[in-house]
Amino acid sequence: MESLHAPWRIQYILAPKNPQDESLFARIAQSPNDEENYVVARDRTCYALLNRFPYTGGHLLVVPYKQTPDFNQLTDEEMTDLMKLTRRCQNALSRVMKPDGFNIGVNLGKVAGAGILEHLHIHIVPRWNGDTNFMPVIANTTVLPEALLDLAKKLREALAV
Repeated sequence: MESLHAPWRIQYILAPKNPQDESLFARIAQSPNDEENYVVARDRTCYALLNRFPYTGGHLLVVPYKQTPDFNQLTDEEMTDLMKLTRRCQNALSRVMKPDGFNIGVNLGKVAGAGILEHLHIHIVPRWNGDTNFMPVIANTTVLPEALLDLAKKLREALAV
């Protein structure tokens, strides 16, 4: 089994977190600046954005507008919308980036790796055969094949269909 390492994320992990009433995702949900926030799609009850600290190129997050730490506070409609947008994003990534597979998952709780505990979100991580390499380990550098702004534009176009 190959491991996926992302040591460049340590800057985010170790950065001081300001206790706030609303999460980063709640602030992005209310922001009109989708380009600056890398938002690629908005639906009735949820939205999708590129991860600013990706494990690999194309790492998307699907987030309900409602701030909740887990699935229990979501209505059936919100759950359905979340899954439908996840599927749409996976399909858009397939068309735009042509990955060989995906890791799609949710981290609930600090011990499970949740970076934003108070706001549930789904990770969609495209994967390619051989996408692990020496750069993150030796050079503490990740190689993203495309700038986030450029990729966000392509994904917005693919999701607008």
